[in-house]
Amino acid sequence: MSPRPRVRVAVVDAYGAIANEYRDRVIGATAPERPWAVYLAGPDQRFRLLAFDLDAHGDPAAAARDADVLSGLLRDVGLSHVICKSGPTGGRHLWVGMAESVDAETVATLARLVRHMCPTLDLSPLTNPVTGCVRPPGAPHRSGGHSTVLSGDLNTLRTPTATAAQVRALVSLLAGLVDDTEPARTIDPHAPLPLDAHGRLHLVGSRRQLPAVSSAALRETPADASATLWRVLIGAAAARWRHADVAALVDVEPGLEHVRTRVTARGRVVRARSEQRRVLARQWDKAVRYVAASDRQIGDDPTFDRRADAIAAHVRDVQARADAAAGRWSRGGGPADRRILDVLCVLALHALRGSLEADTRRLALLAGVGRETARTALLRLAEDGWIAPSAAADGPRAAHWTIDPQSVLHSNTDPARSQADPRPPGAGAAERTAILAKLRSRTTDAAHDLFTPTRPALGHLAGNLYARIGTTAHSLDDLSPAIGADLLRTRRLLDRLTYAGVVERSSEGWHRVDSLPLDVAAERVGVAGRLDARAVRYRVEREAWAWWKAEEAWMHAPRRPDAKRRPSRGQLSLVPDDGTHAYGPHPRRPDGRLDYAAARRIIIDERDGTAVRPYDRRAAADPFSRTPIERVELDAVDAEWVDPGYCAHGMTIGVRCRYCEGPAAQAVERPRRRIA
Repeated sequence: MSPRPRVRVAVVDAYGAIANEYRDRVIGATAPERPWAVYLAGPDQRFRLLAFDLDAHGDPAAAARDADVLSGLLRDVGLSHVICKSGPTGGRHLWVGMAESVDAETVATLARLVRHMCPTLDLSPLTNPVTGCVRPPGAPHRSGGHSTVLSGDLNTLRTPTATAAQVRALVSLLAGLVDDTEPARTIDPHAPLPLDAHGRLHLVGSRRQLPAVSSAALRETPADASATLWRVLIGAAAARWRHADVAALVDVEPGLEHVRTRVTARGRVVRARSEQRRVLARQWDKAVRYVAASDRQIGDDPTFDRRADAIAAHVRDVQARADAAAGRWSRGGGPADRRILDVLCVLALHALRGSLEADTRRLALLAGVGRETARTALLRLAEDGWIAPSAAADGPRAAHWTIDPQSVLHSNTDPARSQADPRPPGAGAAERTAILAKLRSRTTDAAHDLFTPTRPALGHLAGNLYARIGTTAHSLDDLSPAIGADLLRTRRLLDRLTYAGVVERSSEGWHRVDSLPLDVAAERVGVAGRLDARAVRYRVEREAWAWWKAEEAWMHAPRRPDAKRRPSRGQLSLVPDDGTHAYGPHPRRPDGRLDYAAARRIIIDERDGTAVRPYDRRAAADPFSRTPIERVELDAVDAEWVDPGYCAHGMTIGVRCRYCEGPAAQAVERPRRRIA
């Protein structure tokens, strides 16, 4: 089955222990006694074997579940495969023999999309056509035991029948499902979603037909009942079905087997009716919340897939170079620099171009750092060649930055491909979605109150480390190069995260504690609310800046001879003149200079809902000298006309007066005047 005349055999160290290192050896008459692996690609770097290596990492159930999901997808496109248990750790290997070779780019895309759905997949063998290799069925494991066949016929590897078209069909299938994978973590149960007449969640909209994938899953007899049910419910929720629509099919559709029965030692047994209701209700609500929280790109732009493929490939290259230079992000301002670089990559993926407008406050809020930290991070990244300024700031417009300083991302992104290796449709958009989900999850996890730089918070580097720890165990040797810190510093950060209660250590390594949210840990430490307060402060600063720029534009604008009085607060016309603003004229001091402190107070009061309409204090003693509009607003807010007799501010006696700081007093003799 080997596409090359050589295999790779494990190395034995000086103490006789088998190391996780392999060297080439010519294939002999007998198999090596030590662990050995076969290449997946031939000397021409075209793949003739597909091997999906699902690592257990201390969680064999996760590897087994991913193997079931991937096996179902392979069956959907007609690819015969062999499933093996890799060894005593519980990992899985899925093998597909190819009758036709497949180009490395298509296989790498396939691997990344499978990784998005099956997190236990090791990308290395399928993304490296030069040295990518996997231990074949029967090969020894360095921890003992052998790779044993669980299902499938080995003859499909000796005499393969799979074609390149089937592999491209698998990529297209994954591209359609990449947004419909089951979430790896619990979705926020407090998301505001409507309830139907039966108290079950649903999405607003008219009911549509099930997607083709979900419809096929509903009618098929499932090998993995749980995974099939999830595919059905995801499609039903997206098609705006209700819980009652699915419940009516429980007794008749084979794809809902997981609701009807459960697995026991004697096989599947029928659930009680009450248990069926609980299972369906729980899974349905979970599916609706996930669909509501997922980004679904819908459109008919024929160039979208090509442009998405180009920006995804460029961002992937930027991230690979950043990961290779991990030490750059652990010293000085390096942790903040990496966050800003990741945020710029996220914005570029959204914009589908390398150059974008990004103000420091927005970058700071997305990255969980201060605005000055974001500004200096941009300068450091530009100095080191990671990014470059593409346009300077202009008035209220922020500066433009590009993550493509070498201009390798051209506008013409249609690469020349052989007709024998066409790009599977939808692959580019799916790759963009996958890498966008990864980066967005990383930046969101790191940007938290618990990981702000000021003590007792844990700091930026601790947040970057936490963002790279998943629910499966990670060893110290894996985490240390991920953040570019030495083993001692990484261990200290892990100890601080463990003490905070968001990470715990097991025999396999460190993993997250899902039972303790970061918000709770921040409350315990006493740093909760830092980023929210910063966000409020930045919003006020933005509005104060816009107000000042509007005043500056008004001062420099030519005066029209028929110009009327400038609109007051909240009185903008349909087509505002230059320099007008929703807050009205900018406050000024008695000497005519702008009063920035007063402007800030007005903006803060407006945001808190306590602002009042400015009034002329010189006319306060005679409120009837105001315009009719001002009198109506004053009366509607502050008083009701009851009996004649008013205070000095025009309020009826006994009614609360804002300016008397209590009930109106100091009556003034004047006749009652009705305001229309």
